[in-house]
Amino acid sequence: MPYFLHQVSYTPEALARLIANPQDRVEAVRAPIEKLGGKIKDSYFAFGPSDVVLITEMPDNVSAAAIALAFAAGGALRNCQTTPLMTTQEAMDAMRKAATCGYKPVAVSAGAAR
Repeated sequence: MPYFLHQVSYTPEALARLIANPQDRVEAVRAPIEKLGGKIKDSYFAFGPSDVVLITEMPDNVSAAAIALAFAAGGALRNCQTTPLMTTQEAMDAMRKAATCGYKPVAVSAGAAR
């Protein structure tokens, strides 16, 4: 099954509610993820651009998009970003495939670049 990286940031109001009443929001999202056929592989609370980082294994892109939409629609997040992840082997396979696709970039001459 494919892996996905979910990076979320809470609204100031949601953070204030969590400070007043601390709770494990990773456990709160476990059942909805599992209902979509996925599982949480790893999770971290963080500081910086993201408040929570979650790695899930989901059956497909549609299921990953569904949980991302559910996260975003809840109203407690300022930002919600989901990124599909590939293994190193998958990335190398993609590189090999890219080399055979025939794409030709636009050539930029030295004079045109100025």
